[in-house]
Amino acid sequence: MQTRHTHRRGLLLALLLLPAAAWAQDQAEVDPGKVEAPPEAQKPKEDLSPAGNAIAGEFTPSKGFDLLKSDWGSLNISMYGLFRYVNQLPAQQTFTDHLGRERVIKTRNDLNWHRTMVWFSGFALNPRFIYVVTLWSLPSTQQTLLFGNMQYRFNRALTLGVGIGPNLTARSMSGSHPFWLSSDRVMGEEFFRGGFSSGAWLKGELLPRFFYTVSVNTNLSQLGITASNDTRDLAFSGTFWWMPTTGEFGQRGGMADFEEHPRLATRFGMSAGHAREDRASQLGLAPNATQIRISDGLLLFEEGALADGVTVQKGTYQDWAIDAAMKYRGFTLQAEYFFRWLNDFVATGPLPIDEIFDHGFTVQAMHMLLPKKLGLYGSASYVFDDFQRHPWEVLGGLSYFPFDARSVRLNLHVIHVEKSPTGSSFGFYTGGQTGTTLSLGVDILL
Repeated sequence: MQTRHTHRRGLLLALLLLPAAAWAQDQAEVDPGKVEAPPEAQKPKEDLSPAGNAIAGEFTPSKGFDLLKSDWGSLNISMYGLFRYVNQLPAQQTFTDHLGRERVIKTRNDLNWHRTMVWFSGFALNPRFIYVVTLWSLPSTQQTLLFGNMQYRFNRALTLGVGIGPNLTARSMSGSHPFWLSSDRVMGEEFFRGGFSSGAWLKGELLPRFFYTVSVNTNLSQLGITASNDTRDLAFSGTFWWMPTTGEFGQRGGMADFEEHPRLATRFGMSAGHAREDRASQLGLAPNATQIRISDGLLLFEEGALADGVTVQKGTYQDWAIDAAMKYRGFTLQAEYFFRWLNDFVATGPLPIDEIFDHGFTVQAMHMLLPKKLGLYGSASYVFDDFQRHPWEVLGGLSYFPFDARSVRLNLHVIHVEKSPTGSSFGFYTGGQTGTTLSLGVDILL
């Protein structure tokens, strides 16, 4: 087991050392990965490119509206909003966990203004010093947060940033939101990935068409955890991606070939993360750390997750993912394979296992039936888990863009899932769920 741990830590260390050569040369100040639209597409409401001050994930501003520009600073405002109907069927469900205990599933049938994000961004004193302040609200869980980040761009190969950022454990954590198949992640991504937390990062274009981000964060996910709950352990993650054929992958690197690439666009990448996690609450209370679930949908840190009457207090999370994707003439195909280890448990009593190893994949495809107007998509996820439950899903849907731009989307999303290993009020899944989920939504990004 020690050899396996050493190999995994060596892989993560290699990712973290990638930016060492970034100091070598100051290259041209070009927004990495930005897609230049043809002249006839240059109109105000056309496709939205990520702002230069973005790092990744849900915290990426759009073009927005300029409120102030001067030699001393600038201020831009942009926003994202989502209204969604979700119905999980059948309405009455139970499931049996990996220890043979029957549990009741609380399914959803709700209409919600689900997510609001407002970004205030710009530069201060020096165009290389950029900032983002984010207002994030999730009315369906009654959560509202105000946070931000600051970054300084030394050159094309190196930008240093601090603030709230992602643990870079899946390709969807690198800035593609909300340009996914629907308005939230598919099952495989949601189960294996880490979350968002305060941290510091380096990013840039290390070599032509080769990009990286490495990050050190307070923990795997800061949501619901206060500074008084934090331990001295930190989370480490890194990702790189290579786009050999065209040097870009469309807007935000997301799904849907809105650009109708006449030449094959390709992207290959790898992500890895390591975190020593704590349940962040007192024994007898529900855990505040809720990012990690085991494959039957239970929270790792909830009482009885691995043994009756026993609570896991600490555990180590390690993740490795490889991904590949292509776009061509309105068609997009993306695949990602995940490996996840949970081990080094500290618990209130004896446990029947000392490590959990799960691996699995997601495959996503989308075709623009009508360019810039209507897209048809499908996806599948499968998890090979230590508990031999083998969760899986297949899904499909349609996205309609009424204004020939990504800024407004109407979405129909239908999922069939078996033994869901993941669940939250954020996304489409409830832990242990088997059945069909129907979603209708509309979102806007300005």
